[in-house]
Amino acid sequence: MAISVKRDQSGPMRHVVRIRAHSFVVDEPPANGGEDSGPSPHDIYDAALGACKALTLVWFARRKGMPLEDVEVSVERDDSQERDGIYRLRTALSISGDLSDEQRQQLLAVAARCPLHRHDGGADQGGNGLEVS
Repeated sequence: MAISVKRDQSGPMRHVVRIRAHSFVVDEPPANGGEDSGPSPHDIYDAALGACKALTLVWFARRKGMPLEDVEVSVERDDSQERDGIYRLRTALSISGDLSDEQRQQLLAVAARCPLHRHDGGADQGGNGLEVS
């Protein structure tokens, strides 16, 4: 699968991302020289982690026949030490449904093992400077 990112000269930092049949604009906020006409690459990266956790929970619950009704994941970014190579993301999950305590614990454990979380070093400091909790 190829992903294309092409400059859109209608804005100083604006680009268009194309993935399969989908396209969306990425930009930077005015403080970084953009016009905030779309999410920044950091926003997309952080959202990808949240989406991965949510989709992984739904996939797992369906596979196991768990009565998961809703999932919400919030991602909080701390990029205060990014220049030092440390980028922190904290996720909070909210799940609903007629789930037992055991099923809830299983789902939380599965969320901690979503493919992007594992790829980026897990909850502890990975070799890439990303910390996810």
